[in-house]
Amino acid sequence: MDATPSAAAQILIAIIPTVGIVAGAVVIFFYLYWNNKQRMLLIEKNLIQKRSFDLVIFSILTGLILLGIGLSLTLFFFLKEGLSYSLLGGLIPLSIGISLIVFYMMYRKTHSDV
Repeated sequence: MDATPSAAAQILIAIIPTVGIVAGAVVIFFYLYWNNKQRMLLIEKNLIQKRSFDLVIFSILTGLILLGIGLSLTLFFFLKEGLSYSLLGGLIPLSIGISLIVFYMMYRKTHSDV
């Protein structure tokens, strides 16, 4: 007996991922659409409060997290493989973390009221 699946089974197997992706996209679309309508109605009725975003706190928190992750990854890759391209896996978050901390210090120095 031949073990190859029939043409109809192959078509069904090929269609299932496409149907899943389309169904997921439809669900995401309607969620975003209805959420936007709800927010617009709340704004019209003046019931929504504007969220404030504190860039200074965000930059120091993200900088410290990335500094810790980058330092530990850099140390790990250096001890495991020495100087190689894998060291970039730690140096990239390390440099981004240092940059965010430098931004925080420069921002604090120029805006003394913060």
